This record gives sequence, structure tokens and C-alpha cells, in this order.
Amino acid sequence: MLVGVLALQGGFALHLAALRKLGVEAVEVRDAATLAEVRGLVIPGGESTAIALGLRRAGLLPTLRSVHERGGPVLVTCAGLILAASPELSWLDIDVRRNADGPQRNSAVAQADDQGDELVFIRAPRIVRTGPGVEVLAQYEGRPVLVRERNVVGATFHPELSSDSTLHARLFAAS
Repeated sequence: MLVGVLALQGGFALHLAALRKLGVEAVEVRDAATLAEVRGLVIPGGESTAIALGLRRAGLLPTLRSVHERGGPVLVTCAGLILAASPELSWLDIDVRRNADGPQRNSAVAQADDQGDELVFIRAPRIVRTGPGVEVLAQYEGRPVLVRERNVVGATFHPELSSDSTLHARLFAAS
């Protein structure tokens, strides 16, 4: 399966590296032609308004929506999660508070409540509401940090910054 990593802004390079380390064929996505070819997708962290502006300027929103509708696995992290919850995409029925833990200096590495995933938070958003169709996959301090709705998995943290590639493997290596 060809997995695209949106490469308009943000932490796309480390997602590409994590996928390729797992033996997944992964490409940078900057245009609609490349986006139309992929069967899986990662929208990385970065600055959500800059990524959204880049999507609009490049005319990628219609193709992005069609990739989602095809049902292949989609991973959205940090700023990508904010976009997936936005009215422009509405892929995740969640409410998100941007930069909930404050500035960059408040960034941290933690363990999920179940001692599973290593969580790297960088100016992390916080999920403050989940809709009825959203499954909470992991929590930190009792709040959701990893969720799934249909084919979209959203993380408030940065799995690409962890030495643990389990999340990328669960979504893309077995497909």
C-alpha cells in the first residue's frame, strides 16, 4: 500500500522515516496528483492554520476528502488532529482545544495511562469532547489522547518522535 504524508508544513519527514523503517512505501504529498495515488495518509503535526492554508492554496481539499472517503487508514497527529476535527474536514467528531498545555517549554514525554504508548507532547491540543462514534484508544491523566472514528486515528501527541513505531505499524504495516 502506498502511504502519503502531507508535506506542506510541519513534521512530515519523521513520519516518512518511521513508515519507511517499517518497510512501508511512503511518499511526500504536495499536489493532488500524488494525493490521488495514495491508499493511506498521514497528516502530521505542525501549525494547523499554516497546513490548512497550504491545503487551500494547493487546491488539495477535494482530493483529500476523496482519499478519506475511499476508507484507507488515515493518521492525524497534533495539528493534523485539529484539522480532522475542523468544519473543513469533519473527519473526527471531537472538540479540540489548541495548545492546551501551554508553550513549547511545557512539552513533555509521558506514558499512556495503561502504560502502553509513549506520548511525546509538543504544544499539544487537548480533546475536550468525543462524539458517540469516536472510540478512545488511549488516555493520559484520564483524558483522551488517541481516538478513532471509522478509518481515521487521531493523536494529540507525536508518535513519529518516539522510538516506538507501534502506532504506525498498527495502521500501515499490516495493510
